[in-house]
Amino acid sequence: MAEVATLARPYAKAVFEIAKGANALDHWSRMLDVLGSVAEIPKIRRLLDSPDLPDEQKAFRLLEICGDELDDRARKTVQVLAHNKRLDVIEEIREQFEELKAQDEKVLDVEVISAYPLTSEQQDRIQSALGQRYQREVNLSSRVDRQLLGGAVIRAGDTVIDGSVRGKLDKLAETLQRT
Repeated sequence: MAEVATLARPYAKAVFEIAKGANALDHWSRMLDVLGSVAEIPKIRRLLDSPDLPDEQKAFRLLEICGDELDDRARKTVQVLAHNKRLDVIEEIREQFEELKAQDEKVLDVEVISAYPLTSEQQDRIQSALGQRYQREVNLSSRVDRQLLGGAVIRAGDTVIDGSVRGKLDKLAETLQRT
């Protein structure tokens, strides 16, 4: 959702600058992960979405659940989000923070979804090719999706390379429908 991304962007950038300035990117990454994980628990999500509860009380309950996992700066960040009625963008802030962190560290997270398990040689070749293309260290993860029939889908940042048989068949069907 573009609106949520737009709302979260200034907070993610501010948190990133604070973390980078304090040489605490990993620490903030863990804290945002805790916040995002807690905020996505269905019961907590309902609490955060409730119009009946004041935002300051929502923040208090969220901080209470997170306990000692957050430092004072993270607690203040949550309070600022509550004050500005932006508690609903915590997960997006976490995602954007992780993207900024990866860019800063010159790391690219890549997911390969294939019809069959990749051999270690295939993983190494994909990792090497993407590392050269993007001039970054590549963290590769892979999973199997039998519905692809054959081939693979590669997600590298905002780029999606669909080399799956399913994707090619879908494109062919789309082309045939247009003619």
